[in-house]
Amino acid sequence: MTIKDRRFPLSLSAVVDKSGKSHIEKKHSARIATPQTAMQNATKNTLIKTARQESPEQIFDRPMHSPMSKSVVVSSLQGSEGSRRAMVARVAQKGVKDRVVLAALDSIPRHLFIQSGLSSQAYIDASLPIGYHQTISQPYIVGRMIEIMRNEGVLGKVLEIGTGCGYQAAVLSLVAKEVYSIERIKALHELAKNNLRPMRIANIRLHYGDGMLGLLQVAPFDGIILAAAGLEVPQALLEQLVIGGRLIAPVGGKNQMLQLIERVSKNEWKNSVLEQCHFVPLHQGVI
Repeated sequence: MTIKDRRFPLSLSAVVDKSGKSHIEKKHSARIATPQTAMQNATKNTLIKTARQESPEQIFDRPMHSPMSKSVVVSSLQGSEGSRRAMVARVAQKGVKDRVVLAALDSIPRHLFIQSGLSSQAYIDASLPIGYHQTISQPYIVGRMIEIMRNEGVLGKVLEIGTGCGYQAAVLSLVAKEVYSIERIKALHELAKNNLRPMRIANIRLHYGDGMLGLLQVAPFDGIILAAAGLEVPQALLEQLVIGGRLIAPVGGKNQMLQLIERVSKNEWKNSVLEQCHFVPLHQGVI
């Protein structure tokens, strides 16, 4: 696959050969070369210039390894910027402290993932419908879950269960070197591809399939995050964590709790119950 023929986001088959090894692993490099270096530098300079005009409380160390296209940069620096910063401030007030996570939320234009009729609500701290009885998660819970999974460490390979509209995958792309995301609803898988394509984020791979099975062909993962609640976390996902890896998931039926599961050894996992939450249910199979 040449740079000229590359389309973003990449599918799983684009980065995994028949031997099951990813092209990234074969190159022994976590960073992906893209033709957007000039745009990346321009974006970085613009954000630095903006940061100089901000108060100390607003300055974030923004990771810049996932460049955006010119149209997205212009859009993110216009009218929505103040609303996005207010949203991030609310998330921080609720308890999310990780500056890398807050910077990622600040960098991704959420309104681009919202239906046009709801665009005025893009930066409120609430979940919103995206169709097919699914929702885009509340910004606070996105930040909280990623913060817990990251644990102020370096995330290499991350798996997201439930791509939805693609927003959380975009945020994850700024805090992890590789993001693999599974969606079981074909129409939403296509929606996420359409939403993410203009952003040309090079380290996201989307997969249409059953999230309860994980992605054994590219496992293990440093972190796994579920955007849907089951009565328990599937064993297949637990076994695809690296030793020392962290899985964050909503668990329960009517009453759900956010749970952190850490893999301690080959056959041992530690479970911690964190706080109440509300997610759509986790289902198996594809539709």
